[in-house]
Amino acid sequence: MGLLYLGTPLTWDEAKQFADHVREHGITQFLHTWDRVKDRCGDELLWGDEVEYMVVTFDNEEKNAKLSLRQTEILAKLSQVVGNLTDDDTPALMTVPTFHPEYGRYMLESTPGSPYTGSIPDLLSVEINMHYRRTLAKKHLKANEIPFTFTSFPRLGTRGVFTEPHFSSDDAKSSHSLFLPEEITNPHARFPTLTSNIRSRRGSKVAINLPIFIDEKTPRPFVDPTIPWQRSIYPEDPAEAKNGAALIDHIYMDAMGFGMGCCCLQLTFQSCNVDEARRMYDALVPVGPIMLALTAASPAWRGYLADVDCRWNVIAGSVDDRTPEERGLKPSKDNSIIPKSRYDSVDLYIANDWTNKPEYNDAYVPYNKGIFQRLRNHGIDEMLSKHMAHLFIRDPLVIFSETINQDDTTSSDHFENIQSTNWQTLRFKPPPPNSPIGWRVEFRSMEVQMTDFENAAFAVFIVLLSRAILAFNLNFYIPISKVDENMARAQRRDAARSGKFYFRKDVLPPGHSTLTISPPSCSGSSSPVEGAPAKEKLLRNCFPPVPRPSHVADGPIEEEYEEMTVEEIFVGKGSKFPGLLGVVETYIDTLDVDEGDKLQIDRYLDLVRRRAIGTDNIYFSFQMCSLQTPATWIRNFVRSHPSYNRDSVVSQEINYDLMIAVDEIERGVRRVPELLPKDYTPTNGYHSKPNSP
Repeated sequence: MGLLYLGTPLTWDEAKQFADHVREHGITQFLHTWDRVKDRCGDELLWGDEVEYMVVTFDNEEKNAKLSLRQTEILAKLSQVVGNLTDDDTPALMTVPTFHPEYGRYMLESTPGSPYTGSIPDLLSVEINMHYRRTLAKKHLKANEIPFTFTSFPRLGTRGVFTEPHFSSDDAKSSHSLFLPEEITNPHARFPTLTSNIRSRRGSKVAINLPIFIDEKTPRPFVDPTIPWQRSIYPEDPAEAKNGAALIDHIYMDAMGFGMGCCCLQLTFQSCNVDEARRMYDALVPVGPIMLALTAASPAWRGYLADVDCRWNVIAGSVDDRTPEERGLKPSKDNSIIPKSRYDSVDLYIANDWTNKPEYNDAYVPYNKGIFQRLRNHGIDEMLSKHMAHLFIRDPLVIFSETINQDDTTSSDHFENIQSTNWQTLRFKPPPPNSPIGWRVEFRSMEVQMTDFENAAFAVFIVLLSRAILAFNLNFYIPISKVDENMARAQRRDAARSGKFYFRKDVLPPGHSTLTISPPSCSGSSSPVEGAPAKEKLLRNCFPPVPRPSHVADGPIEEEYEEMTVEEIFVGKGSKFPGLLGVVETYIDTLDVDEGDKLQIDRYLDLVRRRAIGTDNIYFSFQMCSLQTPATWIRNFVRSHPSYNRDSVVSQEINYDLMIAVDEIERGVRRVPELLPKDYTPTNGYHSKPNSP
């Protein structure tokens, strides 16, 4: 979550008058940044994670687990505590962490106090760092409150009491929700204004419908009896849900809080230069849906089991501000259809590289032609110009009257107003003004996991994969339309085990049959060096791209990819695709890593591998058991609960026991070998620096 301004937010009718102003000056701000740092090169690898928590309070007498709406009070306390800490008070290799507000008033976001470097000790400090942040937060909560890294709260928006304190949805003045009270939202003016302006721009409440999981006693057709069909407080109440917003056999949700109230795990990497950032962005685009499937952790919504495992479409629907014309529901005079919500998968590859063929950007992508031409006239290449012009088809949703007029040479606020509200699976991030920070890429698709071990494992895997991609000049390109299809498939129930995804068959550079590494470079291109170079002590940036060979045998794009299982994508298929784990392990072999550190890295990679392998793999069955995704484990927990009636309902009692179980799992009290390795123990033995309290 970015900087929260104190000011006067404009209503949508007021804000839309300044939309073109914000777009014009946002692009001016980007061009100032471009001119300042377009040739910047040589930045080292710095990276970080963002972990989001939901704070849950337990009423043991009523057996009710509820969301604690004390975010403001909790953050004030943590700010005071963190402000009094010094780096000497923290565990070794760690700086004082930071905590931030999020959309939900029950949510916290934490980040490391300073970025990780490319050192192996930093890589292996991630789990300790995450655990320290969790422990620090927990220490300053009430005795009956616990911070959970849990993607979606199963009973958010149900009848009855699901927050502490309890509030009625009748006063949901910003969302007009039938289910969520106004008090669920962070009280800072940005958040209710964002909620209200999305609804106003759209011309209706948001409408999210997830297919319900059909169990033995689920009513057919399923018409949700918990929807207050007869409420008549807001203009939409009498008819909207009845007239098609709430679909039969679906779980209906009608507010931004259902999506932006989810928790996730995000990673950001600093690149050597702008070109490397663009290559890294493109390479991770096809990886996003696969990691979404592998980290799936949200099968329960508004008190019901859904027939999906992931949060993505819920968030996409929760901030979908498109008008009926832009959604194609009404005729449009100027063909203004926008195919996706502003929260969705990436629409364009952006690398200005010969490996990025025009055929890969095969989806219809509307863009602001005036902005595109302005960027082109400034000397920016077509790929990046179109990317920016596409982002800037969106309107700014929150404008503060005090920030309308800015110094475009020193501010990027108008640019970030639109850039930061295009929530895609990856984000290409220019350097901020007056900052030593370089060009960055943010990886955004993963669901947060229940334990710090899991979150650290996926963070370590992605950072190692990012280095392997650059070091070996790997090519993961498939058509964007297939990435979109993969995003849809990734959210299906049990996608990691039973689904298939489009992935590239040959990821090696032309003419290479083995993985070979490139020497460091910051200017020009050079060919990969065959043989065994000296092992490196750091994960690094500044790998040169492969120059275009004199002859490239280009065949049909359709022959470059095929459907693969998640297991094949990670473990490998055929002689030309070693699998994502294969390239990571080969990259690790190029590093100077001692035996103990290698064993810890292997623990993380084994978790990834065991999530990916299928139960019918004979080879792996002799060596290790596959592990369930959190979504599968949660679904099985609910369905095996003694009070479950086989009717898809997640009752208050089931939810209470589920959250108790998740807490016990995180603390290592409850053993779940189907979800975590048998030797899992929480990281509670981190080493403090001498003389720490």
